[in-house]
Amino acid sequence: MAKVDTQKVNELLTRGVAEVIDKENLKKKLLLGKSLRVKLGIDPTSPHLHIGRSVPLLKLRDFQELGHKVVFIVGDFTGVIGDTSDKESERPMLDAKTIKKNLLTYIKQAGKIIDIKKTEIHYNSEWLKKLTYQDIAQQANVFSVAEFIGRENIKKRLNAQKRVSLRETLYPLMQGYDSVAVKADVELGGTDQRFNLLAGRELQRYYKKEPQDVLMTDLILGIDGRKMSSSWGNTINLLDEPNDMFGKVMSMGDENIISYFIHCTRVALSQISEYKKHIDRGANPRDIKIALAYEITRLYWGEKKAKNAKEHFISAFQKKEVPLDVKKLVAKKNETYFALLARSKAFQSKSELMRLFTQGGVCGFSSHKRITPYDTVANGTIRVGKKIFFSIEVK
Repeated sequence: MAKVDTQKVNELLTRGVAEVIDKENLKKKLLLGKSLRVKLGIDPTSPHLHIGRSVPLLKLRDFQELGHKVVFIVGDFTGVIGDTSDKESERPMLDAKTIKKNLLTYIKQAGKIIDIKKTEIHYNSEWLKKLTYQDIAQQANVFSVAEFIGRENIKKRLNAQKRVSLRETLYPLMQGYDSVAVKADVELGGTDQRFNLLAGRELQRYYKKEPQDVLMTDLILGIDGRKMSSSWGNTINLLDEPNDMFGKVMSMGDENIISYFIHCTRVALSQISEYKKHIDRGANPRDIKIALAYEITRLYWGEKKAKNAKEHFISAFQKKEVPLDVKKLVAKKNETYFALLARSKAFQSKSELMRLFTQGGVCGFSSHKRITPYDTVANGTIRVGKKIFFSIEVK
């Protein structure tokens, strides 16, 4: 039997939640204390999990803390095929070697949020690679082409005469069959996964199983204001060093503070409501953002490292104390930041430098404004990564 806590159940079904299918059915089971199998799958299309992924992972932990059995699936098979649910163009197939490399630390990263010792872990190649053409044909017969192309992003691509591969139509079948294989009672996912999540319900019906309930979480924005995505480099990764993590949170727009508190932490909703009131009354959002950055860093690195990261930020940024070992660079007129830093030979390679740019690791020292590799240099001090500072003079 799972724990029954009415307040926690209500928060479980509402905090950061966009939609629940079937909400009344799921709520009834939770309040009866029925032990449920709760599934979350993540494809290793990048070596890093970011806090956008933490939203359903935290929800998975909420179920776990109520005594339910959580099932974490690493999509080593689906990752090769590629899900385009949230993409405006075809996602290229990844080779198995890349997927294998990417997933090396996935369990460790997920373990920063959920209790791995109490988690049932699977790689979906366990069952998907065993399917025959006949199995796939039977599953595909459950759905119509019209249902697939009726999805908003697929419709947009077709209207724009962009290619939609036949391979993409198979992905929902695979994710849906995951639910059959692990006997899921509940599946978690973002709103962009709606079609795939519902496919699980349909395939469970096809295999004469009770259809899973579905809980969809909101998507959060990245540090540049767009949807958080590894391909855009606007992420806060679970393995980012404490100072980097703290600094990235501080670099995002103030309008995202409350959303991050709700979705990416487990700070009490009553406290979050107080923070919102302070902001609405004109309080400086910087102080509340510091509390947010501290809480997120603490969640992944513990109290001591979060405190040190906070002190580092206040010392280096708020008090504008540039470290004594700041490097001086002389820039050419109209030179780009990328060209200047590449010329400085302070980095192992141009690809490493570009990675720092794309991950938001280059910013103005005083303004904290993110710098792109193509911006023209200006006099002043910039920060690259967490510890490197350059004082730039244009001649």
